[in-house]
Amino acid sequence: MSAFFVPFKQSVQRDLLLAARHKTELITALFFFVIVVNLLPLGVGPDPELLRKIAPGILWIGALLATLLGMQRMFAPDHADGTLEQMALSPQSFTVLVAGKITAHWLVAGVPVVLMAPLLGLQFDLSARSLWVLTLSLLLGTPVLSLIGSVGAALTLGVRGGGVLLSLLILPLYIPALIFGAGAVEADLAGLSIEGHMSLLAALAVLSAFFGPWVTTFALRIALE
Repeated sequence: MSAFFVPFKQSVQRDLLLAARHKTELITALFFFVIVVNLLPLGVGPDPELLRKIAPGILWIGALLATLLGMQRMFAPDHADGTLEQMALSPQSFTVLVAGKITAHWLVAGVPVVLMAPLLGLQFDLSARSLWVLTLSLLLGTPVLSLIGSVGAALTLGVRGGGVLLSLLILPLYIPALIFGAGAVEADLAGLSIEGHMSLLAALAVLSAFFGPWVTTFALRIALE
């Protein structure tokens, strides 16, 4: 087991240390999330009932865009300085190292969004239970965003205009997570069961966790050739 956990831990710690040295990127993503969530209600008016109804979609779209904001930099800096090639040639499993980088991205980009979302949800007059459902859905869904996004980041690595291409590639793949995540909160607001939405979101998270690092590793090897 140490053959997995040691390189995985080292990869996560390395990326977290690099992120700590570039705090502006973390602040930018979180600030972007706050701005998106606060701007959209201005276009639909102050009706409390309407705001409560659209809150799940707004919060999930904001989380999706905030996660996407720094996705291109998941592998680009390491590719530019040759670190990614050294990882691919090292005796340690490249897939495990990539999984560590994806985990670090989620800790930096996803976890702050999960923690901030309930606070932003208060301005939409969401109940305590709905805020809990929102937090749980984001806790299950944001890893999916990082895992799917890592595949797109690997496929567009080194491509000119990769940011636009990355968005075109992965935004359609984000739709199921968006539907199930926002749908869970909407179901709770309507007094319906959230089990179906949460089960599908959890299944999506498990499938992404299993296949995501492998597919990303395969795409990175192609990009490095």
